[in-house]
Amino acid sequence: MSEAPLLEARDLRKTYHLGKVGVPVLRGADFRMKRGEWVAILGSSGSGKSTLLHLLGLLDEPDADSGGVWFEGAPVAGLRGAARNRYRNLSVGFVFQFYHLLPELTVLENAMLPCSVARGLVAPGGADEVAHRRTRELLDAFGMSHRLAHRPRELSGGERQRVAIARALANEPRVLLADEPTGNLDAKTGGEILDMIAKLHGKGLSIAMVTHDPAVAARADRVVRLTDGRVDG
Repeated sequence: MSEAPLLEARDLRKTYHLGKVGVPVLRGADFRMKRGEWVAILGSSGSGKSTLLHLLGLLDEPDADSGGVWFEGAPVAGLRGAARNRYRNLSVGFVFQFYHLLPELTVLENAMLPCSVARGLVAPGGADEVAHRRTRELLDAFGMSHRLAHRPRELSGGERQRVAIARALANEPRVLLADEPTGNLDAKTGGEILDMIAKLHGKGLSIAMVTHDPAVAARADRVVRLTDGRVDG
């Protein structure tokens, strides 16, 4: 018997509305990834790649007539309140093209944000020392130990993305959802970020990565294509 997918979407539908005009982006998209797999989601600009990733991570809501999302065999798309926040904070980690670091916080404080949120979701207190040590170890592994007290404006693009990846992994999620993680970087820096992600994957991390670049997609175990609102592959 084949192993159940770690993360799965069935018949996802998403329509955006511009005034009275509906613009369908996903038209019944299916997606499956196994534990420990790195899947690249390839597609042209505007094909719905980011929308699919946002629905997998419960950052957005599908249409009313849409199918759903399953994580470790359990339906999650209908989660609400604290249960939905717990999934987004503990089960998946997010990396975006534009980093989304808080400018007023230091590198260490930015990377520790998911841990701070998790304290309220799981149990107040008790996790500070462990979370602090784990986050510092991540930043050290990413070559950022000398930048812990710096603000995002003092960092290069590659350094900001390293902090963003450390933040995404701070709570040891099962899946990393990466949306064009090298799209805002030059080729050399982007290659270094991909090398980091490949090393994480080699340690067992499951990754769903959106890209429009076939060369980036080629680093993954498997490539699927998003065309006309559906996933091929």
